[in-house]
Order: sequence, then structure tokens, then C-alpha cells
Amino acid sequence: MRTMRSWFRDTTGGLPTTFWYLWSGTLINRLGSFVLVFLAIYLTQERGFSASQAGLVIGLWGVGGAFGTTAGGTLADRWGRRPTLLTAHVGAAAMMLALGFARDLWAVALGALLLGMFAEAARPAFGAMMIDVVPAKDRLRAFSLNYWAINLGFACAAVLAGLAAQADYLLLFVVDAATMLITALIIFSRVPETRQTGSATAAAAKAPRGALRTILTDRVYLGFVALNLFAALVFLQHISMLPIAMGDDGLSPATYGTVIALNGVLIVVGQLFVPRLIRGRSRSHVLALASVVMGVGFGLTAFAGTAWFYGLTVLIWTVGEMLNSPSNSTLIAELSPAELRGRYQGVFSLSWQIAGASAPILGGLVREHAGNDTLWYGCAVLGALTAVAHLVSGPARERRATALRHSGEALAPVTANRGSQPAEAVV
Repeated sequence: MRTMRSWFRDTTGGLPTTFWYLWSGTLINRLGSFVLVFLAIYLTQERGFSASQAGLVIGLWGVGGAFGTTAGGTLADRWGRRPTLLTAHVGAAAMMLALGFARDLWAVALGALLLGMFAEAARPAFGAMMIDVVPAKDRLRAFSLNYWAINLGFACAAVLAGLAAQADYLLLFVVDAATMLITALIIFSRVPETRQTGSATAAAAKAPRGALRTILTDRVYLGFVALNLFAALVFLQHISMLPIAMGDDGLSPATYGTVIALNGVLIVVGQLFVPRLIRGRSRSHVLALASVVMGVGFGLTAFAGTAWFYGLTVLIWTVGEMLNSPSNSTLIAELSPAELRGRYQGVFSLSWQIAGASAPILGGLVREHAGNDTLWYGCAVLGALTAVAHLVSGPARERRATALRHSGEALAPVTANRGSQPAEAVV
């Protein structure tokens, strides 16, 4: 019992109050994250769209997200983390309801585009705020705790969404919108602004071109972002092509919800132990192993035909996801100059949005023209190639992180400030 108390204290103790409000908002938001999990099934079975059309709609969600993360990163640095988060959550709630009532393909596509833009605009501001308030020594466990909350909510949402979808698909959109508004209320009432004031903020506000040039010439960081893009192309097949493949095997939406919930359950059970497992180990080796495990998990989907086998593949690639997430998060924090955290977060999030736009389209095309098995074999190959690239590029990333720490650019967390923002920082 004493050992468990000690582990719990080491895992959760000493983190700032603002972090826990952000953590709570994440959990509530994810408890209602029904729509994206079941969007492919909704579009093909409820709306009668083809797999390619469904892939196009989900892809447009990613396109909107690409614009959203780019704008969200800039706004987080210039306007502030808090107003960016509030605008993004309220806008996403409105667009979620609009998508639920849309019927024609053009209206559904437009709704997905705008929803992706608002929903993903929150990511850079949220990531920057987490880095602002959590000391560098605590970031690995803070990001792991946040990821744990994401997946606790996801596991519950996947099961509940499967049941709700059998009653009324519109209910998925309404509940999702409601949780977004509750999260916005938590941010409005409890989360202060955390963006730095002073010279770093002024520099970020006055030189957007310089910021863009800094990012575009940062080959080490862009290489890291590119590798995340390749990993995301594999990982996001679980949202777009996996439910369609399971439907082809005669499995119901509720079965898909139960199977995909295993992803969240395993992370909830095991994610809090991951920081201890990987602490002190080479992040390049951890990321390479994560890529291999994810590739193997998705590759084995080619042999699946029953619910238990699909569940086994989900458990395998989830282990890779668990290893990948905390290492990615700490690397982003260490590779980002303090005054450009929002924009660096935006560029990293952009890799997810590009993958979100292209993964369902590419997956649908490969599936229709080369077959289901080819899609999953391709995921395994891409995972292996990404692992090799992590091993090759890892030393340069660590040298860059060390240089930033020594130069003082990776600054300590700032004190939260509820006051008004300086005029030059307003867009």
C-alpha cells in the first residue's frame, strides 16, 4: 500500500493547479468525442456515401484542421493562449451541431472542413499552455497524465457512442458539442492566461515573417515533424479504414466501438507506468520501437476477420502509441524556442492535419484499387521505414535540444496572468 501511495505521489504530485484544470477540460471533452470515432460509419451507413466520399469528408476535416492549427499557433503567440482556446471550443461546438444537421454531401463536406478548422485551432494553444505552466522536469509525467485523460475519455466515448448511434446518430453530435462548451466554461472560469509578457512576446508579435523563417530553416525540427506525419498516416487508419474493413466483415458499429475502446482501456491501465519505463532511455530508440510496434499492429489487420482478432491488433498498435506520445511531447517542448512555442506547436499539429486529410483519402484509394490487404501491409512497411529514420535523425535532435537548454531559449514556466494583454500582441 505504501508503494502504491508513493507511486501515485510521484506520478501526480507537485503539478500546477492550472495543469489540473486543463486536464479536467481534456477529460470532459474526450468523454463526448463521439463523432470522429463513428464518422466513417455514419457517412457510409446512415448517409449512404461511398468509401471514397467518406474518405473525402474526413480528409476535409483534416484540411480544415491544417488551417486551424496554423492560425491557432499564431494566435496563441500573438493574441494569447486563453482567448484562442475559448474561440476554438465555442466555434467547434457550433460547427458540430451544424454538421449533425447537414444532409447533402456538399453541406457535410463544408461542415467537416469548418469543424476541423475550429477544433484543431485549440491544439497549439493547449500545448503551449502546458509547456508554459509545467516545469521541464515534470513535463514527461504531465503529458503522460494528459494523454491518460484523453484515452480514458476516448474509451468511454467509444462504447457509449456505439450504443447512442443505434438510437439516434444526431445524439452523437449534440453530446459532443455540449462537452466542448463545458470545456470552454472551465477555461473561461478557471484557466488564466499563461503567455509570457515582455521582450519575448514583443519579439514574437512584431516579427511574424522572422518566425516563419526560423521554423522553415529549422531542418532538425522539420525532419521530426515529417516523421510524425508518416507515423500519423499509419495511425489514423483506425478512424477511417478500420471501421469500414470491420463493416465488410459483417461486424456492427457497436462491435467496432467495443473493439476500438480497447485502445483507450489499455492506455488508461498502462500509460501512467510508461514514464518510469522510458525514463533515461534514448528517445530515438523509444520512437523507433514505437513505429515498429504500430506498423506490426496495423499490418496484422490484413489477417483479421473476427472481433477478437481485430481487438488483438488494436492492443498491439496501442502499445506503440503509448511509447510514442510522451516522447513526442517532451521533444516538441525541448525543440521549441520559448517565444515561438505556439507556432512550433502549430507546425507539429499541422503534420497531424495533413495526415488527417490524406490518410483517409489514400487509404480509401488503396483499398478500392489495390485491396484491403495491401493497405495494411503498406502500414507495416511505412512503420519500419519511420523507425529507421528515427534512429538516423535522433542524435541531431538531442544536440539541438541540448543547445536550446544551454542558450536559455527553453525558458522556465511563466507565472499565470489574468490581466489584459499588451496592445502590440493583439491580432
